[in-house]
Amino acid sequence: MDTEAQTQAQVPRLRTNLDTSFLKLIAILCMVADHVGTVFFPQYPAFRWVGRLAFPIFCYCLTVGLMYTRDIRRYLGRLAIFAVISQPFYALAFHPEDFWGNLTNWNIFVTLFFSLLAIYGVKSRKWWWFVVGALAINLLNADYANTGIVLTLIFYLCRNKPWLGAALYVLSYISALWGGSLEDPLALVIGGHAIGFEIFALLSTPLIFLTTHVEPKIPKWFFYAFYPGHLLIIFLVRTALHI
Repeated sequence: MDTEAQTQAQVPRLRTNLDTSFLKLIAILCMVADHVGTVFFPQYPAFRWVGRLAFPIFCYCLTVGLMYTRDIRRYLGRLAIFAVISQPFYALAFHPEDFWGNLTNWNIFVTLFFSLLAIYGVKSRKWWWFVVGALAINLLNADYANTGIVLTLIFYLCRNKPWLGAALYVLSYISALWGGSLEDPLALVIGGHAIGFEIFALLSTPLIFLTTHVEPKIPKWFFYAFYPGHLLIIFLVRTALHI
């Protein structure tokens, strides 16, 4: 078997969407809508509804990255570095009035780091890493908390059974149908019944489990740098507007 054939044989074949650059573009656009709505337009819940698509897509791309990475330590290292870089910008963007009090209100890179660590523990059968990742997310009260663990588990375990993955993914959000509150301004109210706004995460289902072939050419580091960059811009704009 020649080198090229060996390389192809070693690459894991997934039956879910591998167009991850396209997915990440959608995710960051939805994330920006979410953050802009949070800071500048809190009276319009549609911004936050759109934002629900972002986190599941990020978790899915994280899982694909785990399958294809050549060095899990470097992958975890990149997430850790940008978690540290992003943290002050995260606090400034959302809580400039109490920066120090919110400096440990952890950003999404922290959740992704420990979710990756946990799912790596499952993949490598080093179960202690799964325990460490799950415990850390809960002890730190990281953004999205256990949702990151649940989603990455679904995406990894069902990587070659997209129909099962899609079903479990939908079930993971089904409680939102009765988990809303009429007092929550973000809830979707239909006929006097409040549905939790997390339900909009299900709009990402076809993007994750059906294949696309857009395949934009975007440098890997763009997606890492975009996160702290857009938080800095939000902080600067709200400072200029005295919000």
